[in-house]
Order: sequence, then structure tokens, then C-alpha cells
Amino acid sequence: MAKAEISIEQIKKLKELSGAGLTDAKKALVEAGGDFDKALEAMRKKGLTKAEKRGDRETREGLVEAYIHDGRLGAIVEVNCETSFVAKTDEFKTLAHQIAMQIASMNPLYVSEEDIPEDVRKAKIKELETNFKGPENMKDKILEGQVKKAFADKVLMNQPYILDDTKTVEQFIKEAIAKTGENITIRQFKRIELGVTE
Repeated sequence: MAKAEISIEQIKKLKELSGAGLTDAKKALVEAGGDFDKALEAMRKKGLTKAEKRGDRETREGLVEAYIHDGRLGAIVEVNCETSFVAKTDEFKTLAHQIAMQIASMNPLYVSEEDIPEDVRKAKIKELETNFKGPENMKDKILEGQVKKAFADKVLMNQPYILDDTKTVEQFIKEAIAKTGENITIRQFKRIELGVTE
């Protein structure tokens, strides 16, 4: 029986789908006699695959990017991805730079809603409850919506993206995830304005 031809494209595709290294991907294809589906199934059984959802994948690579406007205003941000390969691409560097510009321009306080401290959230709910005038049976739902609205411009992921306000920063990041095939996260940021201290 002739040995099955295994192309580099097959190896790369298996590597991408499984999250395993090139060597493991090639070995699995050889063992499966070039049968791609069989190789993928074998890797899943061996536990070589990462989470199916990109959002669950760990982001340990990436870069720290800065943006300075007119020497008076600046932002520094840590943007993470899964591999150093993606982190070194011009597309990823551009994305990180645009996020730094967003932070400098829009002055968010938190990356996501989950980052809003509980005491800050509770204080806002208490303040809104004091002025609440809606129906009592809808109170919780209405307050939840008001809290979300109150923090909308303070949460980076919820802000309208400055280079295309038809989408939020979160949608912009999701588009980048779809293009790169890797999970992308914003770990932390700092905004500095001349003469302004926190």
C-alpha cells in the first residue's frame, strides 16, 4: 500500500484546529495514514486540542503598545493573543495601536463590565434607586439597564470604536479574532494626561 501524501497545508490546518504544535499535527496525520478527520479525532482523544471556543483559549503572548498625543496625553495598553507569531504581525501591532488611541481619546476606566468594582456598582445602584420612578415590578430590570447605561462610556469594550462608531470596541476585537483565528484580550491599560492626577 502506497504511503499517503501529507501536505504542509494539512499539517497547518490540523495545527490550527487542534491548537497542538506542528510536530504533533504531522505525527497524528502520519499515524492516521493521511486521513485528516481521523487524525483530528485521535488528537482530541489524546487531549491535545485546546478549547473549541476561541474565547476560552489562553492569551499569554502579545505586546505592550503606547500612543502619545501632542506630548500632553498618552495611553499604554497590554493586548494579548495566543502566539508570538500573531503578536509580531503588522495587523496585530496596528490593532494594539488603535486600542491605545481609543483609550487616550475616550478615557475609559475599566476594560469590561466585570472589572467594575462591586462597591462602585452598588453605590451607583443606590443612587439610581433613590431617584427611581418606574413601576415596582420592573424595578430590578430597569435599574440593571440604567447601571449599564451609566457605565457604558467608562467601559472600554462597550465604547463606540473611534475609527468606526457603527461598532463597539468589543465588536472590533471580535472581528480581529475572526481574522487571526486566535483569541485576543486586553489585559490592562493606563491613561496619563499632563497635569491631571487620579
